[in-house]
Amino acid sequence: MQAHDADTIAFYDQEAATYAAREQDTRFRRLSRFLDDLAPRAPILELGCGGGRDAEEMLRRGFDVAATDGSPGMAAEAARRLGRPVGVLRFEDLDAEAAYDAVWANASLLHTPAEALPSILAKVRRALRPGGRFFASYKAGDGPGRDALGRYYNFPSEAALKAAYQAAGPWLRLEIEHAEGGGYDGVARDWLMCLAIRPGP
Repeated sequence: MQAHDADTIAFYDQEAATYAAREQDTRFRRLSRFLDDLAPRAPILELGCGGGRDAEEMLRRGFDVAATDGSPGMAAEAARRLGRPVGVLRFEDLDAEAAYDAVWANASLLHTPAEALPSILAKVRRALRPGGRFFASYKAGDGPGRDALGRYYNFPSEAALKAAYQAAGPWLRLEIEHAEGGGYDGVARDWLMCLAIRPGP
């Protein structure tokens, strides 16, 4: 099943340089809390790395990061920032198995077609080692739609998001927090911050 929206990919390809250069909060509070629970040099897969800002922080802290993005343009911008290759990976092409201690998907899986989200989450779960941690963030809503820039979002409710994770397989822990935040379109929204942990052996 295709798990990307061609128009959204095209948007990021076209806007890659501007998107990667924009000013952002650089305090990394949520990312730091996520990394604090990992072993030193743990292997991490980043899905939708954008301009490479989070990957840069993970590398600075000594983690073994595989940064990827579905947009070739964004991957190229991230590679320039990081000084290392960045893979072009669409969510549906993820085929790793028990390869990572963590998966970081900040503001990326929110572009997955809603009907494909459970299958993509199952792929992420399979890519995690037992006990592996998985963070993803979503713009909350009442179902799929597009923003003013034409980007597709799955806009899940908390109940719909929880159901998608449960359909992907069992989790040792599944936590969903609400947070206020903006985005590239300048619109303030309610965000769903989701941490899931794969059961151990």
